[in-house]
Amino acid sequence: QVQLVESGGGLEQDGGSLRLSCVAYGSDFRRKSMGWYRQAPGKQRELVAGISNDFRTNYEDSAKGRFTISRDNAKNTLYLQMNSLKPEDTAVYYCNAGCYTRLCNPVLDWGQGTQVTVSS
Repeated sequence: QVQLVESGGGLEQDGGSLRLSCVAYGSDFRRKSMGWYRQAPGKQRELVAGISNDFRTNYEDSAKGRFTISRDNAKNTLYLQMNSLKPEDTAVYYCNAGCYTRLCNPVLDWGQGTQVTVSS
């Protein structure tokens, strides 16, 4: 059984910053690629940033230069540092395992996510 627990979301103003965390309980974390996904109302879930098990990274175009994905294998934790936030970043953010690009599908059950709201 694997449990994904996201945290760190909240309300920020345009241009602000947030740091999201995802703890993967009961998973072979260090062997897995990981990704951050987001889903806004009325839109499909999309990959925002990914990181492989050997620390290669991948970013959706709108996140490049603003977001940084990282991982701490000793803590089974995935992070997303979000700077220069924009209202269009407003969404529920989720983490998952198995992919760090859009060329595959995540393999774990989704957690509850963490809400990010950016106001102007």
